[in-house]
Amino acid sequence: MGSGETSPTMVTPHQQILAGLGKLDQLKLSIVDTPFGFQENADDLTQKLIDFFAQSVGAHSQVVSLRNTMVKGAELGEAVNAIRESNWIFAGPGSPSYALKVWQELGVSPHFDEVLADGVIVLASAAALTAGSHTIPVYEMYKVGEDPHWLPGLNLIERHTGMPASIIPHFDNADGANHDTRFCYVGEARLRTLESLLPPEVFIIGVDEHTGIRFDLDDRVAYVFGRGSMTIRHHGESWTVAAGESATFEEIISHTGSTIVLGEPAPLFKVDPHKVEELLDAGNVTAAVDALLNLDELDRDMETRAAVHSLVTRLGHIAASTKVDIMSVVGPYIEALLQARQAARTGGRWDDADAIRDRLTELKVTIKDSQDGSSWDIESK
Repeated sequence: MGSGETSPTMVTPHQQILAGLGKLDQLKLSIVDTPFGFQENADDLTQKLIDFFAQSVGAHSQVVSLRNTMVKGAELGEAVNAIRESNWIFAGPGSPSYALKVWQELGVSPHFDEVLADGVIVLASAAALTAGSHTIPVYEMYKVGEDPHWLPGLNLIERHTGMPASIIPHFDNADGANHDTRFCYVGEARLRTLESLLPPEVFIIGVDEHTGIRFDLDDRVAYVFGRGSMTIRHHGESWTVAAGESATFEEIISHTGSTIVLGEPAPLFKVDPHKVEELLDAGNVTAAVDALLNLDELDRDMETRAAVHSLVTRLGHIAASTKVDIMSVVGPYIEALLQARQAARTGGRWDDADAIRDRLTELKVTIKDSQDGSSWDIESK
């Protein structure tokens, strides 16, 4: 969405998007607060979004709070699980460069791909800028005066549509009156400079204010809704699609005026946590722990760290959900968590070790460390 994500114009589109997912009371809807997480009024903005979707759209949502890079351990694991389990995610106004920094440093951005397997992600205003291969750092250029440059984006568009594109919201902005604020406040001159810095195959998808584009990944069609237009721009040449109209991905590529060949979506999440989850669901605790520890051995970047935290948290949830004898059923899961904790401590991964300890404490488990290893006891209910 180019802007106006909580305006009356967008109420019906939000409702239609959600209706395509099924019954609202069976969906998990999440608002991610990262783009405005640095602002002093972040609590107020979060509440306004919750109220808008509840009162105007009729959708009750939870908040996945990732306001800064200090989110660690069990808190990070909980947030990653919440993202992965969501059917619908919304992120909106704020700073695109700040959102990218937090998501990338915490390693959560690949989990957006998992949502798109059978769900929806709504990115509006600042968050919309992050969806493409390249992102304009708007505040740094428009407010601070930095030279035109790009930041690496989430590249969701190319991975899921095959189109190498950068998204620019506020495309028809006219706030500047006596100076050019089109193209998300950068103006024509700076946009031409930015275009010259893009790889030759990358083009721009402009989204006017109070306008949105729904990319249907199954039908491979882009539907335009709202008040304005979608603009496909490639090195100064533009083609527009008005609200109420649509274009196939192939048609979009054909109007870039380039030799781009529409490819298959790129491979997704490089770390596969589903194997561990399948083993846990089947009750094969030993094999699940082995798989988790093998995954932990790959822990060389933040994406893998986020996956490990997510799985540790999942293991803790399973241990806490038993309905039978604590020692015979919960015991193997606690032993599994202790084994993962010891591996993390041995490898100097203290955030992971702390996350496991915190989860066990929540389960009323007392850990006793000694030279011979760790033992445990659990409070009976």
